[in-house]
Amino acid sequence: MTDEDFMREALRIAKNSEGRTSPNPMVGAVIVREGKIIAEGWHRKAGTPHAEVHALNMAGELAKNSTMYVTLEPCSHFGRTPPCANKIVESGISKVFVAMKDPNPKVAGKGIEILKSAGISVEVGILEDEAKKLNEVFLKWVTKKIPFVTSKFACSLDGKIATVGGESQWISCEESRKFTHHLRDISDGIMVGVGTVLADNPSLTTRIENGKNPVRIVVDSMAKTPLDSKIICDGQAKTILAVTKNAPPEKISALKNFGVEIIQTDGEKVDLKFLMQKLAEREITSVLVEGGGTLHFSMLKENLVDKIFAFVAPKILGGKNSLTAVEGEGFEKLSDAVKLKNLSAEKIGEDILISGYVEN
Repeated sequence: MTDEDFMREALRIAKNSEGRTSPNPMVGAVIVREGKIIAEGWHRKAGTPHAEVHALNMAGELAKNSTMYVTLEPCSHFGRTPPCANKIVESGISKVFVAMKDPNPKVAGKGIEILKSAGISVEVGILEDEAKKLNEVFLKWVTKKIPFVTSKFACSLDGKIATVGGESQWISCEESRKFTHHLRDISDGIMVGVGTVLADNPSLTTRIENGKNPVRIVVDSMAKTPLDSKIICDGQAKTILAVTKNAPPEKISALKNFGVEIIQTDGEKVDLKFLMQKLAEREITSVLVEGGGTLHFSMLKENLVDKIFAFVAPKILGGKNSLTAVEGEGFEKLSDAVKLKNLSAEKIGEDILISGYVEN
């Protein structure tokens, strides 16, 4: 096996905890001795031992004079756990391959310097692009101080999300809906507009085995969300309502009595950029936007969306007044259109899933 093979294994096992390590990154570590893997470890959850510690504990005395492959620079500071760089030095590891430096200002090269100062040989940059892709959520949150945002929608071949009569369940197939629950499972928050709540009364929970429910976020300028709606009273997950200063104080008070957290912004409409900043402060590192069409457009217009998942069903609904996946006022010029890059397409059941990154 090559150095790249060992690092690829570290990247593979790091993903075992996808959606579970927030606000920390996913990290994998592999220890190699005489060309063979003798120990592996990955970070499970914030506040628990890091990948390097799991691997070193598994290797024991065999770690001495061995080589470690780690997907992210070992930490150098006391956070929820002690610094990993010091632990590596104590273990007697002789060489460390690091996929990428940690952009967190608390680390930012300090972990690598600790290793080098102790006489450990360090090489940085092996499979760096893959490592950055693995932790695109963490990198956005820690450097930009706002969450990584994914917009997800399902539509017919002609872009409709409901028939002219308003019927929308279900445009996408069962397999696509299962994938949607996977997206919820790996996201810190799920966001919808109040129109979706009023029309569908959704629970916005993850319905897969051992699934994790994201924080539910509703953009609701005037606090119109009913007190008997599922997201308010089902107790399945935390709910945050983003409202304006014009929202009725008595309604806000009633919502707080139900345990709902309120984020207020100035203006006639919810300030989405301010909202993203406030969510990031609450260690919500990723947000899945599920609708409706007005919210999708507003997030795109404010340049707040990083990635798109569009499920396209092999159906044609027609109707000039039928709802579309992205609405709002729209862009006047083609040159203003939101463009995607790094596109991919795959078949999910009978649907086609098109995904890509927004060109910011």
